[in-house]
Amino acid sequence: MARSKKNEIQSAPEAEIRPQLITETIEKNYMPYVMSVIVSRAIPEIDGFKPAHRKLLYTMYKMGLMTGARTKSANVVGQTMRLNPHGDAAIYETMVRLTRGHEALLHPFVDSKGSFGKQYSRDMAYAASRYTEVKLDKFCETIFDGIDKNAVEMIPNYDNTMKEPVLLPTSFPNILVSANMGIAVGMASNICSFNLSEVCDATIAILKNPKVKTDKILDLMVAPDFPGGGTIIYDREQMTKIYETGSGSIRIRSRYSYDKKQRCIDILQIPYSTSIEQIQKALTDLYKEGKLKEVSDFRDEIDLNGFKLTLDLRPGIDPDALMAKLYKLTPLESSFGCNFNVLIDGSPRQMGVIELLSEWIRFRIGCLRREFTYDLGKKKEKLHLLLGLGKILLDIDKAIRIVRETEREADVVPRLMEGFSIDELQAEYIAEIKLRHLNREYILNRLAETSQLQKEIADLEALIADDLKIKAYIVKELMEIKKKYGKPRKTQLIDASEVVVIKQEHLIENYGVKVVFTKGGYLKKITYRSLQGNSEHRLKDGDYILSSEDAENRDEITFLTNRCHLFRTKLSDFDDSKASEMGEYVASKLGFEQDERTILMKVAKNVDPNSNFIFIFENGKAVRIPLSAYETKSVRKKLTNAYSDASPIVAAFHEDKIKEIVIVSSDSKAITIKSSLIVQKSTRTASGATVFNLNLKKGQKIVGAYTSEDGLIADPSKYRKIKVPAAGVNMTAEDKASLSDKL
Repeated sequence: MARSKKNEIQSAPEAEIRPQLITETIEKNYMPYVMSVIVSRAIPEIDGFKPAHRKLLYTMYKMGLMTGARTKSANVVGQTMRLNPHGDAAIYETMVRLTRGHEALLHPFVDSKGSFGKQYSRDMAYAASRYTEVKLDKFCETIFDGIDKNAVEMIPNYDNTMKEPVLLPTSFPNILVSANMGIAVGMASNICSFNLSEVCDATIAILKNPKVKTDKILDLMVAPDFPGGGTIIYDREQMTKIYETGSGSIRIRSRYSYDKKQRCIDILQIPYSTSIEQIQKALTDLYKEGKLKEVSDFRDEIDLNGFKLTLDLRPGIDPDALMAKLYKLTPLESSFGCNFNVLIDGSPRQMGVIELLSEWIRFRIGCLRREFTYDLGKKKEKLHLLLGLGKILLDIDKAIRIVRETEREADVVPRLMEGFSIDELQAEYIAEIKLRHLNREYILNRLAETSQLQKEIADLEALIADDLKIKAYIVKELMEIKKKYGKPRKTQLIDASEVVVIKQEHLIENYGVKVVFTKGGYLKKITYRSLQGNSEHRLKDGDYILSSEDAENRDEITFLTNRCHLFRTKLSDFDDSKASEMGEYVASKLGFEQDERTILMKVAKNVDPNSNFIFIFENGKAVRIPLSAYETKSVRKKLTNAYSDASPIVAAFHEDKIKEIVIVSSDSKAITIKSSLIVQKSTRTASGATVFNLNLKKGQKIVGAYTSEDGLIADPSKYRKIKVPAAGVNMTAEDKASLSDKL
């Protein structure tokens, strides 16, 4: 019995475990969190605020900070926790971004005193809330207009001790004026700021013509306007896409000035999406990699006058060319990704500019209609009381007598109602009139307001019933806001067609080098400074220098191989070397086939486009091919069929002028001919014509070819021929010995 009871106890927990579908878990546990983040935290609503912003600003409004002196930020943070119970740190960070001192908004909502950091610096920390002071900026009158007249719905706060607004009744499209970014779950929002005056103009255009085209809006609201300034690389086609879809990317670059006297660049404005620390890190990395030799020093010079990053230049540096390079390599030019995702009636929607402004107009019409309805109710109530007052004018003495003769105070109002046929509100109002005011003059003066009130009531009723009249009212409001708070654009525009596009090769540092290529296929790229220290070359046993040329690091270099291939690459792809090093093996660097080797290396800069390649073959033939035959429509790093494969290649030369070529056969005979005697063909695969008569049946073949400039033949004139084909001349013992290790 005891054992079975023990088993029951042990199995009880297992009985409570119930398998749950993952979809059910997500729906019950995860989805509420997702919706909370989207609706209550990360995505702004049509008034341009997230809940955290709205709660903070409304708290400051209720604290009376629209007027008067500033108060300690800590005081505001504490009061805001009545609406936003997420901790003082989060509330203070929200406040920091809204302040004038932080410089994150075109039109700050909080007038601040103290250190609030800067939007363009992640390391410039803000002071603690006990040290800073704040109040609402005068600009906030545009976001609270009508809030005390029931312009927006009010709901209980989290503990039901006070009311807070669902939205703020912004009297301008703040959603497009204040930059806003939020990352929710599965979605995000990134709204750039636009110039207030331009937004007002665009909104007025939509109010007057709801079917206005995007081109018209683009003419009025040309582009975003960022608090940090900078320059937008303007692409109208891309901007049209952003305005229509609410999605796209904007390229922004820094603005700078050049001080010729001090020989320095002062960067004064940077893109909104970057920071000075990111830029300095990129500059430091470039400097360490040796890619920023134009700059001798750079430093942060931010002061009370604003942002400044200074770059000291070395002598002879073009500042515009340097900045074009830095735009490419650093965050001095960056992109702002637009994603106009906004909560509309509790649902996230991605909208273009016209749709967004139209939604704001709908929202604003609703706010004004509620506000006008509130005013209408007040005026009707006042008129109702005055009409009751008018009835006692007929017999003031009767009213006084009723009050005097009534024994109980509670009976005064009922007796006045009965005596003058008025309702309780009117009777209460009359009963509260001071004795000194119960005279004909006072009552007549008050009744004079009746006709004006009736006119105002009629106007309000007509206004509430007519959307067109409300729209006209909004137009007037926007024009006043534009006049009062409009500012010139901070962000300038430059057309994309005017931007100098820097090519990749321009980003490569350029300097003079000596290019040395060996018979064994090794290439050395040696700086002249390195050569001054040591010019003695290290080579593998049996290897020798085949060619040596002066060049620059950005130059293109060409390799011809024994497999009929031509390779093109950049000298910058090769590492700097020293004479005392072996160099880089070209076959491995360029991915040659097995047993493929280089027969000619040439720096493209040193090549005349009207010159030729000369090919000498084993069968005694030779051909000249013009360089024009190797031109291609696209840049090709590897070109096949660079020459004829009818006979194995022995040597190749570049002919920029007439050369003397010494050709050596396997039976130790040689001829010296001028290169002009070799036939020229326009086709790369042409086999050429015979220049050296061989007895192919006896296995004779060409084993070497050299120019007289190589100095390998003591006296090339001994073998000179003036016509081809020609028979070979027996070589001297001295020349055989000279060539013994080259064949």
